[in-house]
Amino acid sequence: MIGLPAAGDGVVHAVFVALGIAAGIAVFAWEVRRRGLHDDRLWIIAGTCLAFGAIGSRVGTWWQQVDPSANDTLAQWWMDGNRSVLAGLVGAWIGVHVGKLITRYSPSTGDLFAPAVALAIGIGRIGCLLTELPGHPTGGDWGIILTPEHAAALGGPAGVGLHPTYLYEALFQIAAFAVLWRMRDRMRRPGELFVAYVAAYALFRFLVEFARANEQVWLGLTRPQWFLLVMLPLLAWRVVRIARPLPAASPVPSPLGGRDD
Repeated sequence: MIGLPAAGDGVVHAVFVALGIAAGIAVFAWEVRRRGLHDDRLWIIAGTCLAFGAIGSRVGTWWQQVDPSANDTLAQWWMDGNRSVLAGLVGAWIGVHVGKLITRYSPSTGDLFAPAVALAIGIGRIGCLLTELPGHPTGGDWGIILTPEHAAALGGPAGVGLHPTYLYEALFQIAAFAVLWRMRDRMRRPGELFVAYVAAYALFRFLVEFARANEQVWLGLTRPQWFLLVMLPLLAWRVVRIARPLPAASPVPSPLGGRDD
């Protein structure tokens, strides 16, 4: 594969992030209209979701070192630090609940957001693919090959094939969007679609981290992998709830005094 002609180009990255957000908003709007949800509070919730997601993606990666003095100041990190999709998802989840609290909206909104989030991340990852360090060497003659200039700018090796990990994720997210779109009216309980998506993405992300160029911090695992392991009990609990059978419906009394079976 060819190298990265847009390596380190923040404008290219920002354009694809913006396109992803726009596509996600369009999908969200389509679902709101399709389901006949004429409630303006949903747009306040969508707004807090976006705002907290943007804040979380930046602030969520701030604490890099155990020693507080070894970390940049929050202001420095905000300007020059890394972004994280996982931290952004957590921030967006918090934002949804903040929006619900503000508007006093109680119904589940996860199924509205799931396809939109998958499509937005899928498009945004194309920007990462074109501009960021791809991953570890493939060990073969295939992969993204950086020029010496791009390798120096991104901090990666030159002249060897590197795993196109952002391509892997973009394909995963687009496939997830297609599945979620097809299944969005087939789930048994509200919110199950979003839980299923998050569980699938968590598993995929944990595995693809082995090919990404993120720093291994302990026992050969990266920070995103440790974050996912910490969140595993909560995620497993939610998945188990999805797998539980629905409670049996109570029999409807017959007008004749018997049972309607």
